[in-house]
Amino acid sequence: MRTVTVVGASLSGLYAARELRAQGFDGRLVIVGDEPHQPYDRPPLSKDFLTGRTTEEGLALSDAEESAELDAQWLLGIRARGLDARGRTVLLDDGRTISSDGVVIATGASARRLPGCELAGVHTLRTLDDARTLRTELSAGARRVVVIGGGFIGAETASSCAGLGHDVTVVEAASLPLVPQLGAEMAPLCAALHRRGGVGLVTGTGVAGLRGTVAVTGVELSDGRLLPADVVIVGVGATPNTGWLAGSTLALHDGVLCDDGCVTALPQVVAVGDVARVGGTRAEHWTSATEQPRIAVRNLLAGHTAETVRPLPYFWSDQYGARIQFAGRRLDTDTVRIAEGTVTDGEPGEDGFLALYERDGRTAAVLSVDRPRPFMRARRELGRGAGAMEATAS
Repeated sequence: MRTVTVVGASLSGLYAARELRAQGFDGRLVIVGDEPHQPYDRPPLSKDFLTGRTTEEGLALSDAEESAELDAQWLLGIRARGLDARGRTVLLDDGRTISSDGVVIATGASARRLPGCELAGVHTLRTLDDARTLRTELSAGARRVVVIGGGFIGAETASSCAGLGHDVTVVEAASLPLVPQLGAEMAPLCAALHRRGGVGLVTGTGVAGLRGTVAVTGVELSDGRLLPADVVIVGVGATPNTGWLAGSTLALHDGVLCDDGCVTALPQVVAVGDVARVGGTRAEHWTSATEQPRIAVRNLLAGHTAETVRPLPYFWSDQYGARIQFAGRRLDTDTVRIAEGTVTDGEPGEDGFLALYERDGRTAAVLSVDRPRPFMRARRELGRGAGAMEATAS
């Protein structure tokens, strides 16, 4: 290969570029990004960056020395608009084309929006520019903040807003936040963190609409209630950025469909990160974005699926001074047991807890609140038992 184009200057895109050089590719490397920024770390946007504990410089994932070592051509602030029929010429919004021998798709995902998001005071939180705008508004004084969506981004943002002194309410359409991720037994324990942080939690009702003319003034719930609001943060999930691939003959279904090695149906095209549906699963996790590129690049350079990947799912979240960590694959039928720590009256104790999800006499998943060392031990055991990375040489 003489030219490889990485579409997406994201976490997974940067890791793919690193892997290309580490695995011996010494040709032309082009990295296309629709944002004007060099790759940055997204998890702190809803936490340390929003609260002012870290700067934009602190978000950077690389420095000038590494950029020089990568010897890449960076095309930032430019959106890809398509792949040609053969799948290896990238078409750009500014009219340029990049003829490539290999393509890595790493375009990530975009925050879902709701009707009324055009009102002043309504925000999503997915990009550095999103976080800049929200941080500026929150610094203007005390605000009534409504967070729509009790998932990890919503909970982390609510925690940050509460820490900044704002009056915060979280609205979650499900009976409890995080039930799909943690299950019905454990979700209440994490929901209790909102109460600990002084944040209101409204569950079991959806949003009928946003109220206001120029600026948002309230959130109308489907049960008829109206929550006054000066700031609304919409955290209702993300949509993979695949629109630019329409008409490319790539298989698209909630992401770019790949085999277990991140290889698409088009020759010499692989996909990684939030945009990739690998082996039937699309995982919006930091660990997936950093683990997939090694396998994807190996297969890209080999010209076929030489290795497959099935990492053990892992994610974490920092909320209200507590760290939630989860690893494994749980089922609703699993038996859940508190293995360490304390739970009192449905709330985690000050020392946190470690819970094991057990199935057929074995641990299938583990959840921790503020028990990092026991969690890491349990995660290692899970990895050894299930195979944190299953590789097969062709």
